[in-house]
Amino acid sequence: MMLPLAACAAEAAASRFVSLRATEVNLRAGPGDQYPVAWVYRRPGLPLEVIAEFDVWRRVRDWQGEEGWVHSNMLSTRRTVIIVSKLQPLREKPNGSSPAVAQAEAGVIGKLLRCPADSGWCRIEVNGLRGWAPRSQIWGIREAEAYD
Repeated sequence: MMLPLAACAAEAAASRFVSLRATEVNLRAGPGDQYPVAWVYRRPGLPLEVIAEFDVWRRVRDWQGEEGWVHSNMLSTRRTVIIVSKLQPLREKPNGSSPAVAQAEAGVIGKLLRCPADSGWCRIEVNGLRGWAPRSQIWGIREAEAYD
């Protein structure tokens, strides 16, 4: 299906991370209700990367590379991350030898609390437990992005 020329021009928009606000969100093939639903997300808080904008629609990419259009009302600016490794220990301090405070399985969503720019670690919260995870084992933040 062809996208409007304006939608194609929107591809140049700077990307940013957001999360799903609702318990059920349609990912559409284009920026409008007239486009078919390609996927239905049922995971509130799931992080998504906004890669383009057109009117009230946002072209997003998920952690598995799936892309499509979502209405902006379905998105939140609240930052979250998703665990991408099979089993990720959340550490007391930002280093691999620090004691684990919890274990998070692949696909678990956590609230992003802090990511120093000069660190390979991010502090996240999962089910009320806070700990540090390597950036390489989470998705929802850029490699050198600082978040506080």
